[in-house]
Amino acid sequence: MKVAELAQYKQILLDLRKKLVGNVTFMEDEALGKSRQDASGDLSNVPIHMADVGTDNYDRDLTIGLIQNGEEELKAIDNALERIGNKTYGTCEECGKKIAKARLAALPYVNNCIECQRLEEEGEEGEEETG
Repeated sequence: MKVAELAQYKQILLDLRKKLVGNVTFMEDEALGKSRQDASGDLSNVPIHMADVGTDNYDRDLTIGLIQNGEEELKAIDNALERIGNKTYGTCEECGKKIAKARLAALPYVNNCIECQRLEEEGEEGEEETG
């Protein structure tokens, strides 16, 4: 891959990383930083309805799941930035072939070509069915 292309992908990855770090930080603050009373502005200590507690728990669990997904995406971005530094970016880690530019444009942090990714996902599905 040409130096100019690598620089372009690096900037895309850095911008994406910056945005994602902000999103993850915001979600962490929202999910973990406030109690229900703080979040709602409720000043009373009157017990809340059980349905409200269940909704709050669901929302918190959903946010924690989104945070975990964001953290996994951050790891993938950091891995891609490392591959740019090593001059291996754009090369499939499984088969060594070039990753299609359309794939990199859609997901600039991928590390496998579409064929190897498909094989990996099919293997995971087979494991889930038998496990």
